[in-house]
Amino acid sequence: MNTLTTALQTYFAAFAPTQRNLSDNTIAAYRDTWRLLLTYLATRTGTTPSQIDLSDVNADNVTAFLDDLEHTRGNSIATRNGRLCAIRAILSHALVNQLDHADTISRVLMIPSKRAPKPMLEFLTPAEVDALITAPDRRRWIGRRDHALLVLAIQTGLRISELCALTSADVHLGTAPHVTCTGKGRRTRSTPLTATTLCVITEYLEERETRPGHALFCGPHGDHLSRDALEHRLRLHVATAARQCGTLAEKHVTMHTLRHTTAMTLLAEGVDIAVIALWLGHQQTHSTDAYLHADMTIKQAAIDRTRPPNTPTGRFRPEPEILEWLSGL
Repeated sequence: MNTLTTALQTYFAAFAPTQRNLSDNTIAAYRDTWRLLLTYLATRTGTTPSQIDLSDVNADNVTAFLDDLEHTRGNSIATRNGRLCAIRAILSHALVNQLDHADTISRVLMIPSKRAPKPMLEFLTPAEVDALITAPDRRRWIGRRDHALLVLAIQTGLRISELCALTSADVHLGTAPHVTCTGKGRRTRSTPLTATTLCVITEYLEERETRPGHALFCGPHGDHLSRDALEHRLRLHVATAARQCGTLAEKHVTMHTLRHTTAMTLLAEGVDIAVIALWLGHQQTHSTDAYLHADMTIKQAAIDRTRPPNTPTGRFRPEPEILEWLSGL
């Protein structure tokens, strides 16, 4: 067993789940990154993945791997940066116990993330939302389940991982109805339910109780739906809804698009950006600032408040005739 194998086993078997308490999704992302990296390095060096050592994980090889992800595999820059983050995490932990490789590791840790222009957020209009939530065939159980899922997702803005993990016990229908979830950073939050959502979820839960398992949105055997399953069901309903609302065909709609839609709906109703950040489970409000840039209504309102060209400056002073008229009242 070489030094890299020891570092990987130590990190994934003990440090990540116990010391850091990383989520299953984060651990899976880090794992997949290193599987890709080891396979790439084995091909590049003409060896096997088990023979790759820390000395092979140098700055040149890691940079070549990141370029291969972007140009050969067609990954986005965000994915490239995420893979780099996963490489840094393991190497940073290994650095303390692998001082013989300190120079190699330090050079990899100095590889900068790649900058890229941020695309405008895509979200659904009210007409598109109406078309989407009516798309599932509610004559069937799956259609009623998907309808409840879409209504809850669009109203609450939960992440796809949060939706997948929900159980029936996470929905509270009594006074102040709400749904509770555990999101990023192991942070638990509660999101209130509107009267419309409450009606849909209440009706759905009555039927859900007759099926096995505890997952709120379950598969045929009562188990939790996967992320891929949710995205697949969404694509089917978007295609159906696009026949009624043509603008949907022009958009790339994912489960995260529904989350953006929630934020933009709240913003349009005048909800403060700090409240929206709490609603979405953002740790810092700057993560929510992107919605301000995406809302053309806010920008138009800013234009409307500006002073028209050639407007003389100074305070308004009424004409003397007005003062005389007011004095005579």
